[in-house]
Parts: sequence; structure tokens; C-alpha cells
Amino acid sequence: MQKQSLGFTLVELMIVVVILAMFAAIAIPSYQSYTRRVAASQVEQEMLRISNLLERHKARSFSYQNFATTTATSPANATGSTIKYNIEIFDADDTDSMLTDANASGRNWVMRALSTDNKNFSYLLTSTGMRCKNKTLANISFENCGTVGSEPW
Repeated sequence: MQKQSLGFTLVELMIVVVILAMFAAIAIPSYQSYTRRVAASQVEQEMLRISNLLERHKARSFSYQNFATTTATSPANATGSTIKYNIEIFDADDTDSMLTDANASGRNWVMRALSTDNKNFSYLLTSTGMRCKNKTLANISFENCGTVGSEPW
């Protein structure tokens, strides 16, 4: 009479490990792609919110000059490795000047959101209506998003 075994064989355990590894190989990249899309959507929303604040400021003071924003990162108030985007706002006529600088003209503005993840888009938004994005950070200037890889948003 044979004893009945009460456990799993090594082969059965190895099959389970292989199946779990296949699930992980599929799920982890999908999750990373999802988190990148979430971060991109958040920065688009934040840039549009800031552009609305800029337009309100201009309606009150007839100029974009002296506009100061409290947020410069996305997600808002993020620190360290949780920062997904750094948002920069400059005078469009003199991109070396921020809108709070004394020599800023205040007639137009340009806003860039630069991604800290090289697999995600960086964004450009201007007061003249230009909205573009590009995954190559070096292509994002204050005038456009480059010719290669540029997409509207």
C-alpha cells in the first residue's frame, strides 16, 4: 500500500512560479504605462489651470507681468523623487526673464512642463495658443516642440 503525499512536488511549484512570472511580466509594464499616462494627464490639467490664472491676472492688471505661481511641480507640492514634472513660466518676448522679473514685458507668456521620466512627454503651452508635447526633452524649446516626435495635445 502506498502512502498518499500531502504536499506539492517540485515540478508543480516550478510551474506555478513560471505562471506568476508571466503575469508579472505582463502586468508591471502595463502598470508603468498607466502611471505615466496619469502623470501626463495631471500636468496637462495643472498647466491649463495655471493658464487660467494667468488670464485672470491679465484681466485685473492688463499685463502678465508680476504673475507669481505657488506651484512649480506636478503633482502639486511634490518633493524629491515624487516630482514627475517641473513647470517653468517665462516671458515669451524674453525667455531669459520670468514674469516676476522687472525687465519682463508681460505681453505674452510661455510655459514648459519638463518630465523627470525620459519615457514620458514634456509639454509646451503659450499664451498665443501653441500646445505641443514631445518625448525628447531636448526638442522642447520656448518656441516649439521640435519637428521630430512633436504632437499636439
